[in-house]
Amino acid sequence: MSSDFRAFPADPATAARLGGLGLDYRVLSPDDREALAAWSAAEHRGFHHPRPTPETLEREGALLQERRVQGVYDPALDDATPVATVASWPTGLSVPGGRSVDGWAVAAVTVAPTHRRRGIARAMMEAELANAVTAGAAVAMLTATEATLYGRYGYAPAARAATLEIDRRRVEWAGAEAPGRVRFVTDAAAFRRTAGQIVRRQVARTPGEIDRWPALVDRVLGLEDPAGEAARATRVARYDDERGQAQGFVSYRITRDGMGAGVLEFDFLAAASDDAEAALWRFLLEQDFVSTVRARLRSVDEPLRWLLADQRAITTTVGDHLWLRILDPVAALEARRYEGPGSLVLELDDSLGHAAGRYALEVSARGVAEVQRLDGGADASSASRATAAPTRRSKPAHGLRLGVDALAAMYLGDARASLLARAGRVEETGPGSLAVADRLFATNRAPRLSIWF
Repeated sequence: MSSDFRAFPADPATAARLGGLGLDYRVLSPDDREALAAWSAAEHRGFHHPRPTPETLEREGALLQERRVQGVYDPALDDATPVATVASWPTGLSVPGGRSVDGWAVAAVTVAPTHRRRGIARAMMEAELANAVTAGAAVAMLTATEATLYGRYGYAPAARAATLEIDRRRVEWAGAEAPGRVRFVTDAAAFRRTAGQIVRRQVARTPGEIDRWPALVDRVLGLEDPAGEAARATRVARYDDERGQAQGFVSYRITRDGMGAGVLEFDFLAAASDDAEAALWRFLLEQDFVSTVRARLRSVDEPLRWLLADQRAITTTVGDHLWLRILDPVAALEARRYEGPGSLVLELDDSLGHAAGRYALEVSARGVAEVQRLDGGADASSASRATAAPTRRSKPAHGLRLGVDALAAMYLGDARASLLARAGRVEETGPGSLAVADRLFATNRAPRLSIWF
């Protein structure tokens, strides 16, 4: 992917569209601390967060220097504070098979309530797709605070997240004994490097995870603002295997109402092995003077219920989390591994034009894919094979007709083609095609994104 993504000029079509409304679309310089601070304040306002402190603005300014930061300004009202914000950056997305695909992360999308219903959000989102294509990303992705906004741009939920609430009084451990041990982290700064290594290993083994940035690990460990209330309430525990090597950690807090039993909450448990995950779960569930354990951003295929004698101790709520948009079907489909062999022709509809076309997917017995664009359209921009000679079966008997959003929902293994067909989102173009697609796109680990971005 392009390394100078922050230097791309503002998308001219977006600038012209918003200019016609008397608005100014700008790419902020990473060196303009004052402009970045005003942008951060507007983003906090857009998400209904408290006004940021000077310390918060300083931390966020350092993070934003590594991202492409854009704002929409209304010069007639205030030339310094944006009325809409968006930030983006290139990042890897983990895909089935322990591999990664080049992605474009989109975040901090806000529009001030004074400027809604003017097409500002649409202009920014379409500009982000153009930026992603310019950067060479195969996919774009985001996490959404509202679920009805992003389908119109070709995004679809591709990895769901579960919130688990466990009645601690009903917990009886039924899993195996982990061979290692759990201990508290007493020096978070000294543990920081090891924590980053564990997180990278978890990301690599879990489809749907994206590459982390150092400031995120600092926040999880309570290093971002060590004297702050949130950091002081945070406890960190690690799991070391039988050789004494750290394989996982969890950051959690316990809140109490008066003298009653507490509620243990966590939203960040990183495990590089199954033993580490199970051991940390047991540590959390067997704490005294705790009535409830609440875990957020967990997998929809969490093994916890098979680690407890009473599965009814767990209440699960599931919702969409990672939203994905396919931009380059050749690069995206070739990046992941499949439960092969098999062949499909995918007839993709994309109202914005980025991925529309017919693509032949040929998967070997090892699950390795070759993808060829069959219609030779002008958008065939990824690999040279897209316009090369046909593969062994240039006209597979099996095929699907679907929108680019449906392909995104299938891509990481979250939604089966047959399920989407029942909802009218996928159509067979040959008998038995849905069964082939279900088998090829299946995964042995449910996709999951364990953070917001």
